[in-house]
Amino acid sequence: MQKRIQEKETKGTGITPAFFHDMLGPPMIDFSRNLMLLIAASLLFAACTGRPHAEGAHLVERTRPSMGTELRLTAWTDDESEVVAAFEAIFREFERLEGLLSNWQEDSDIQRLNAAAGKHPVRVGTELRDVLQAARQISDWTGGKFDVTFGVMSGLWRFDYQNQDGRIPDHNEVVGRRALINYRDLEVDERNGVAFLRREGMVVNVGGIGKGYAVDRARAILHDRRFRDFLIQFGGDMYAAGHDGDRAWKLGIQDPRGPANRIFATVDVSDGTFSTSGDYARSFLKDGRRYHHILDPATGEPSQGCRSVTILTGSATIADGLSTGVFVLGPERGMALIEQLPDVEGIIVSAKNEVLVSSGLKGRVTLLSAPADAP
Repeated sequence: MQKRIQEKETKGTGITPAFFHDMLGPPMIDFSRNLMLLIAASLLFAACTGRPHAEGAHLVERTRPSMGTELRLTAWTDDESEVVAAFEAIFREFERLEGLLSNWQEDSDIQRLNAAAGKHPVRVGTELRDVLQAARQISDWTGGKFDVTFGVMSGLWRFDYQNQDGRIPDHNEVVGRRALINYRDLEVDERNGVAFLRREGMVVNVGGIGKGYAVDRARAILHDRRFRDFLIQFGGDMYAAGHDGDRAWKLGIQDPRGPANRIFATVDVSDGTFSTSGDYARSFLKDGRRYHHILDPATGEPSQGCRSVTILTGSATIADGLSTGVFVLGPERGMALIEQLPDVEGIIVSAKNEVLVSSGLKGRVTLLSAPADAP
């Protein structure tokens, strides 16, 4: 997955290829020390060739609902009790993170931040500050097409299973609320450990990046306990470490217009993350148009340029947010950004059903069939 980064252009990003090369580090990520370690930290591919598992090693898998989706953990081990203990630690960590990052829990850091919008800064934990700093970087890269202050639109568009009613909100109400979307009005003060929304009525929602952060935390737990071959699947966010048997993990990309769980392409991934944003989840059709949960901050309405975007890089946090931002940018501008960013690759299915593959993935993506074509 790692490109020859000296060949990668970085015009307009403010980041040099040499920076990424120099910052390659261990699997554990220090989010606050340098945001770009999110991408570089896990791109160490010295062990990309097949390697044998210990005698008696076998696959262990556990699943549990978390943050509104399913968390599935899989690992090769010759000591099942140790890996199960690690999985339980991850399940506990996800519960802890949900308590900090959820918009549905009144005492979460997110909700305390939102309640103080336009009034005063709020002390928040390192976890939320890390997520907001990563979100800010992705917002800058995408020109604001990824923006965690889109939360003001919650409840206006209804895409969740518990409230989906196929209603198109009043245009004037959309216009009124979108005026409160601006990531530049969200301040994070690392020195004092606080965050502040400058305008009353603003709402932060980290649903487009928080799951990726949780996956990175799970990866750190497994690496700390010396597991080297595992797969973390959390909704559309995955991290594949090492190998599945004697080969890389083969991950599938869902056909955005095909039957549920039908894949149209596969990619072999080892020691990297894989995140997909698509318009087929949390969506409805009305008058021949698909309405879905990935909103364009500039319009306050569902983005129309893509059907799905898959990002491969070293950090699940970055991949999660970037897949959303690229989706809203659209296929041409989105792929141009992917090609500018070191150690980032992508696969886009456009609204015209075209499949775009970044240069570093050419020859590594297996197309099983053309994606189905439908509204």
